[in-house]
Amino acid sequence: MAIRYNLWLDPDNVAQHRAVEADLERYFMERFADYPHIRLFGADPYDYDAPFNRLYDVLMARANEYCERQWRGYVPTPEQLNRTFFRAVGRSNKFVRDRNDGDSDRPDA
Repeated sequence: MAIRYNLWLDPDNVAQHRAVEADLERYFMERFADYPHIRLFGADPYDYDAPFNRLYDVLMARANEYCERQWRGYVPTPEQLNRTFFRAVGRSNKFVRDRNDGDSDRPDA
C-alpha cells in the first residue's frame, strides 16, 4: 500500500499543511452552520447512531473529498481531519451538551 498523505510525503512543507488545516477548520464551521443545534453525545457517547456521531462520519468523508478537490490532490491524514473537526466543534456555537453526557468527572454531570 502506497503512502498517500501529503503530510507524510512532504513533512517540511509546514506552510501548506497549516493552510490546509485552517481551510478544513473553516470548511467544518461552514458545514455546521447548515444544521440546527446539535446535541453532543448524551448518556452513551459510543452510540454510533447518535446525530453527532453520524454527522462526524459524513463530514469526515466530505472534508476529505473537498480537500483533494480544492487543494489539487492534497490528501489530509485522518489525524488532520479529526483535529480540525474538533477544533471547529470547540469554536462553534451549534453544539449543545446534554446534562448527563457520560462524563462523570464533570461537576454538573
